[in-house]
Formats: sequence, structure tokens, C-alpha cells
Amino acid sequence: MTSTFHGQELRAAAAHLGRRRFLTVTGAAAALAFATNLPGSAQAAMADARRAVGADPFTLGVASGDPLPGSAVLWTRLAPEPYAADGGMPQARVEVSWQVAHDERFSRVVRSGRATAHPEFNHSVHIEATGLAPDRVYYYRFRTGDWVSPAGRTRTAPAAGADIARLKLGAVSCQAYHQGYFTAFRHLAEEDLDIVFHLGDYLYEYAVNSSGGARGYDSGTLPAHFNRETVTLDDYRMRYGLYKSDPDLIAAHAAHPFAVTWDDHETENNYADDTPENSVAPEEFLIRRAAAYRAYWENQPLRKPQQPDGADMKLYRRLEFGRLARFDILDTRQYRSNQAYGDGWKVPGPESEDPSRTITGATQERWLIDGWRASRARWNVLPQQVTFSRRASDQTDGHTVSMDAWDGYPASRERLLAGAESAGVENLVVLTGDVHVGYAFDIKRDFDDPDSRTVGTEFVATSVSSGGDGADKPANWDRFTTANPHMKFYNGRRGYVTVELDREQARADFRTLPAVTTPGAEIGTAASFVTRSGEPGLEAV
Repeated sequence: MTSTFHGQELRAAAAHLGRRRFLTVTGAAAALAFATNLPGSAQAAMADARRAVGADPFTLGVASGDPLPGSAVLWTRLAPEPYAADGGMPQARVEVSWQVAHDERFSRVVRSGRATAHPEFNHSVHIEATGLAPDRVYYYRFRTGDWVSPAGRTRTAPAAGADIARLKLGAVSCQAYHQGYFTAFRHLAEEDLDIVFHLGDYLYEYAVNSSGGARGYDSGTLPAHFNRETVTLDDYRMRYGLYKSDPDLIAAHAAHPFAVTWDDHETENNYADDTPENSVAPEEFLIRRAAAYRAYWENQPLRKPQQPDGADMKLYRRLEFGRLARFDILDTRQYRSNQAYGDGWKVPGPESEDPSRTITGATQERWLIDGWRASRARWNVLPQQVTFSRRASDQTDGHTVSMDAWDGYPASRERLLAGAESAGVENLVVLTGDVHVGYAFDIKRDFDDPDSRTVGTEFVATSVSSGGDGADKPANWDRFTTANPHMKFYNGRRGYVTVELDREQARADFRTLPAVTTPGAEIGTAASFVTRSGEPGLEAV
């Protein structure tokens, strides 16, 4: 079945690429600008930073990400006016210097350099700081003109093959600005973590009114241009300015390195590859997608290979933490087949169960399974977007499942589980976002048989703010927990999940808040679970 699928996918991919090229050439001339409007021989003139930057340009803070044993990505964006499309910067290049040090006072600087903030990239800066020691904490900062950024803290990955004893990660997702405060990020900043995985919906494309929605600011606090859906490059850039100026989000980025992946709202709700949610021409949607992808790269601590090319951006990638853990970060949005049966919660049938359907695309699927075969890590962790395990709506024969999640792509899920089995993966952990609730699942080899083997664990991180305050037991709690015996935990509050990995077990703590519609709520632990190395299955602790 796998070889047949790959043959079908290759033919479909060729047709799809031909269609995209046709659309770009014939109907999407504006999309070409996203690929060609890059710094080059005709780049903007260099400005004197002291004259060009008249106010604090570091309003969006600093960030780091994608740690390797000897390097980390350091990020900032110059934006003295964060709510403006150009950030309040001139259409000129500006020089930025950077430092990496062993200490917060920067008395022991170990690396430094200069970079150029280009207007074509909205004056964002991505530094790939190299020559660092593995598995070590560093501090970093930027300077332009007379302005110095706040210091950020990062950590490099352990050396390849290092036999490290433990690591602790955070997992977050879904931060709708207009539905609540980012209090969870303030608490996340205070956790002792090696890395944070952001699992998608970093921003939402929906309108934000002048009072910030549920935040309830004084009337007129936010500019009117936020009160519309994001479509253009300027729209997405300004929306990142709004989100990334939030002090709690700034604090989390300054405290920990992030590894990010998107879901749908960074572009448009529930889009699938080049198929939009709404009825617009494909070429029009690809222009929008190009804008969204470019703004995403400009505003995240991502490496050069992730820089987009028009409406395409390779976001799936791999991070390794010695022999303890391998992280295969997926993109389940850009390459997927369109949702079956028109999307939503539907009764599964021939359309959703078609073996040619894919949520990852053939290339990414093959990359993942080949990577598992080569992995020597104790824990193989899969940070990705949408719920992997079965979620039946009830116990009836006519139950529905989500066509947007892996339930809508069961052949894709079966190929991955078969691939993990053939690769000898014993300790599979899936990290998920999207659904604005916290779940803990035993991953069954056959979800139709509750007594089948448990082959892994899935931890679903609830939202940071999306959905408002939520509830400990959502309205469908009884139905879901009864219909899905492999669902060991279900909670509808906001927050995040931390996972500590060591040689013996993985422990997950579901951290939740009583409210996000008012600021400053205290954090608590709703539940904790462990899964033991070589013995998949969840135990409450």
C-alpha cells in the first residue's frame, strides 16, 4: 500500500506543481514579488542608525530558537512603532550588532558580530550564532544606534551522541489575542525548561476591535486597521506587531529557546495546501499564503533553510538532544489533501478513508519514517499540530470524527504507525495543539480495538487564550471520555503542558489557569502522568 500511495502522490505532486507554476505565471504576478523583492544588488541604501532610529526599536523583544549543539538562532525585529506596517522604520538598511555571553551582565562575551536589518524583511534580524559550546546556557542582546535590546537567555543542544540524563520541554499553542490575556506565557517564562515547542496558531487572522476583544481595553486603544481580517503582507506584519508586543509573550521568548511550527490561523482557518476555507480563486489564495508565510518567517527565530520561496516554505525539520530525544517537527497544513466531506465533524466513510489521502504529503512522510529508522534516541518526539489519536463523538455506530485532524486522514495515520513499528520505535511521544483543550491519550495500534497494543503517548497542549476562560469539564466531557477509553485526561482550561524526559520515563504536567479574560491569574497543575521507557501507556501520578 505504501508504494502505491507514493506513486499516486508523485503524480499528484507533479500535477500540483505544474498548476502552481501556471497560476504564478498567469494569474499571480503579485506573488512573484514575494520571491524577488529580496535584498540584492538593488537593495535599499544604508541609513545612519542614530538618525534613522529615533525611538526604542526593540518593542517586540528578542527571541532564540532551533538550538543545535554548537549554535542557536537569535532574532529581533526593529519596530519603534510596532502597530505600523513598516514598524516605524525607514525604507533603508540599518546595521545591528549582537553579542552572546556567558553571563547576564555581558562581562564574558564569547561571540559577537554585525548584521543588516533589511526593509525587504521588515527590518527583522536572524543571527545563526555558531562556535558555541553544547548543552550550555548563554545570554544575548542586540544594539542599533544608541539603543540596546533587553537580554535574552538561550541554551544550546547537547552534543551528538551525548548521554544526557534529562531534559524538560514546554508545549504551547493557540493564542487568540482577542480572546484573553497571555498570562500562561508569563508563567511559562518562570519554568525551568530546555526548550519550548509552539505547536501552531501563533496568531489569528480574525479582526481585533479597538478594545482588544475580551481584554476590554479602553475604547480606541488599538488602531482601526486591526479590526479586519488579515489578507495582505502589511496586514500580517501588523498583526505580528500586535501579538509580539504583548509583555507576557516577550518574557517567554526571552527566557527560553523556541521551536515553532504553524497550523492554520497563521494564514487562514482550516486551509489545506492551496485550497482555502472560502471560495476564492487558487491564485488569489496563493498570494495570501505567500504573504502569511513571509511574515511568519520574518517574525520567528528560524534558520535560513526555512526562508520562504513565494508561497512555499519548508518548515518540517529535526532537532536532536544527544541520545535522549529526537524531535521531528511536522507541518500538517501545507501538503495535506483537502478535508473530506467538506470538513467539520462527519461520519467517516470511503472519502475520508481513501488510502491515497495524506496529511503530511509523501515527501515529509518518507522523511519522518526514514528518520525513525536511523534514530538512536531513547525518545522519539513528534511536535505537530492536530489531534493524532482517535476522537469519536460518541459510542454509536454513526459517530462523527474531525475531518481536519488525523481522524480525517486515517490512512496517513496507519502508514506512520506501521512505519514506527517497522523502525522499532519503542518510545513514541506526540505533542499536539489546535483544539483548545488538554488531552492525554494512549496511542493504540488499532483504535477500533480498545484491547490492541498501546504504541505511544499523545499529550495535547491546551490553548494559551483561545476559547476564553474555558472549563475543567467541557459540555462533551462525559461523551468523549466514555467513547474514547484511550483518552486518559480531558480538561478545558487554558495553559500549557510541560514534559520532562529522562532515561526511565516521560512525565507530563498539565498546567492550567482559572481565567484569561482577566490578567494575572495563578497557575496550577490539573493532572500529571508518566509513561515509562519501553512500556508505553499512561499512569496518573
